[in-house]
Amino acid sequence: MENSFTLVTIFGLLFTLGNVGPQAEAARAFFVFGDSLVDNGNNNYLATTARADAYPYGIDYPTHRATGRFSNGLNIPDLISEQIGSEPTLPYLSPELNGQRLLIGANFASAGIGILNDTGVQFNLLCSTTALLIGLVNLDKMPQCDHQLKH
Repeated sequence: MENSFTLVTIFGLLFTLGNVGPQAEAARAFFVFGDSLVDNGNNNYLATTARADAYPYGIDYPTHRATGRFSNGLNIPDLISEQIGSEPTLPYLSPELNGQRLLIGANFASAGIGILNDTGVQFNLLCSTTALLIGLVNLDKMPQCDHQLKH
């Protein structure tokens, strides 16, 4: 009898201590950098030939419309957002990305982009990752990308 009481006490303590440990915090923000594998529509706002805003792109996306993602449905950042319980990130050039939406995160990926300035020449995309990062601080100081932004 005493052994079963000890066992119940030990299991009770283990169960209680297991629940007392550090709780996982909700994700605060999710920022994405990359190329066409994770681009969710930034090229829709740039004058470039690297585009994914027409059929058949997006046929398996929830809206069944092309969104600028270089896939037929959700891409990797979309799936990660779902897993961490966050809203999908918006393209950083999207006019909808402001206020509270910016606090959720942003997607800075752009198809055809690379570290070197010459990477996107064939797509008429002359932005480099460096220029993108400068744009994080101040969009007006993106010398290589100014002329490409659609107004």
